[in-house]
Amino acid sequence: MARKKENRVERIYIMTDLEGVAGVLNFDDWCHPESRYYDLAKEFLTNEVNAAVDGFFHGGAKEIVVADGHGPGALNPDLLDPRAELMRGWGRGWPFNLDEGWDAIAWVGQHAKARTEFAHLAHTQGMNYLNLSINGVAIGEFGQLALCASQLGVRVIFGSGDLAFTKEAQALAPGIETVAVKRGTSPGAGDDLDADAYRKKNVPAIHKQPKRAREMIREGAVRAVARAGREDFGIVPLKPPYRRVAVFRQTADQPRTYSIETHPKDVIALIAMPYKRKPVESEKQLKELLRGRET
Repeated sequence: MARKKENRVERIYIMTDLEGVAGVLNFDDWCHPESRYYDLAKEFLTNEVNAAVDGFFHGGAKEIVVADGHGPGALNPDLLDPRAELMRGWGRGWPFNLDEGWDAIAWVGQHAKARTEFAHLAHTQGMNYLNLSINGVAIGEFGQLALCASQLGVRVIFGSGDLAFTKEAQALAPGIETVAVKRGTSPGAGDDLDADAYRKKNVPAIHKQPKRAREMIREGAVRAVARAGREDFGIVPLKPPYRRVAVFRQTADQPRTYSIETHPKDVIALIAMPYKRKPVESEKQLKELLRGRET
């Protein structure tokens, strides 16, 4: 879809996740409903969202919807800024009720994609993903929705999360305003690990104090709206046809698998396609798949 002619940023869609929030320290204690600090994690996320919402409204936004994108849900509706609306449940998959009517999209609490070095709690959808690429470019959850937004003409303007995520976002969508609220300290991509071991790999990190993180997010949100009003950024170039290559980690009862899908013109339709997994047959084939090449 063609770019919108005006740089007005009044309607903003915010996608959220939990693993990229300052103070959310690990999966086991923080990221599941049964986790001992889950309520506190939800509070941390909601407060970071409120900081972004306040910054966006200060910058001129008039309508904001916040999508709760964490698997079991991670926003506290009672704590959410009353100027924003909460969306949970979309009735269909990608692009999660995002459409051409939005001026911009932002992310809060986002983590980096699978295989990212020095990331905190990195994964793509789940721990079983080893790599996901479209037209040879490795992407994660941010990248999938950013491509959907770009096809719809919705500008990608802001993202907060760990430092590795911010670098990922800047590489895919140059010009995006980002805020890093923590940084992972674990080296290596973890390609040899199974899903359970990979889940434990990316826990070490250094965090901003949550109040300071919120200050940074608000400042970044104000900058994002101001820059979007005067600068031309936020649409990821799309070049059909599209090919998706997904590679999945081995588990205790399943070897590595992969799936390849194509679409002649619609990246959203491609991302929404189901996988048809096949076993990875050799290390040579695995290397080619991780490069996003069809074998």
